[in-house]
Amino acid sequence: MTGMDDPYKTLGVSKTATADEIRKAYRKLAKELHPDSNPGNAAAEERFKHVSQAFKLLSDPDKRAEYDAAARAGFHPGMGGAAGGKPFNFRQSRQAGRGGFEDIFSDIFTDFGAQGGARRQQQAPRKGADMRQSLTVDFMEAAHGGKHRVSLAGGRTLDVAVPSGASDGQVLRLRGQGEPSASGGQPGDALIEIRVAEHKYFSRAGDDVRLELPISVKEAALGAKVRAPTIDGPVDVRVPPGSSTGTLLRLRGKGFAGAKGKRGDQLIRLMVALPPSDEALKAFLETWSPPDGYDPRKGLRS
Repeated sequence: MTGMDDPYKTLGVSKTATADEIRKAYRKLAKELHPDSNPGNAAAEERFKHVSQAFKLLSDPDKRAEYDAAARAGFHPGMGGAAGGKPFNFRQSRQAGRGGFEDIFSDIFTDFGAQGGARRQQQAPRKGADMRQSLTVDFMEAAHGGKHRVSLAGGRTLDVAVPSGASDGQVLRLRGQGEPSASGGQPGDALIEIRVAEHKYFSRAGDDVRLELPISVKEAALGAKVRAPTIDGPVDVRVPPGSSTGTLLRLRGKGFAGAKGKRGDQLIRLMVALPPSDEALKAFLETWSPPDGYDPRKGLRS
């Protein structure tokens, strides 16, 4: 006869114990008997299982009521007999239409081994481990998307679809493409981390693309229409007269695709560039004087 013949005795509580008393008793015993606290102690591990099953039964009001009713009727689940000594078999009783007590207790006593007339509950098979891999794409591929072949551990290859607007550090999850499960469960996932290579003249700020665009002194002073690169190809932009280094131009909708499909902008920062050697410009500037009162550094004075 085992402790599970009477779950109340297993937990050391009375048959009139409250739910709180049952919970406190279980916590105390579970802490004492847990396998982590008793490594290699088979007896403690077995008792821990019985305590857990007793709590599972008594913590469920419906199952506890059914158990109490069965006990009052003289049936003793797990003992193999009735109060009068007459053998009672759940399966035979169910087949004969005498009752449904097997339904009551079948999900309570499944964590025990084959010994003692109970079955060990099968744990759900664990999912396989995830596999991690990085994928480096160039700036334009991140902007427009594309397909890449990735080699995983073990020599397996995968075709990865990089979405348009992909960002540095973004992780793509390919479900079911990871390690197989050792217990027959679902395979893990492949996690592909995107790395975006730097571009020689474009940079990114959120969904916006930034560009420093060199212009000549004449274009800055008089204004001009100049050619500027974008991630969609070159376009003409208008440089306003009197532009200085640092002047910003905005090309709307010429940036990266955002999460909701709306594209960012391209921000162009004008950079006045002088030729390495221009004698005519030097001669002109030697005779040129700024307007009276003009001071380019006025804003730096406090």
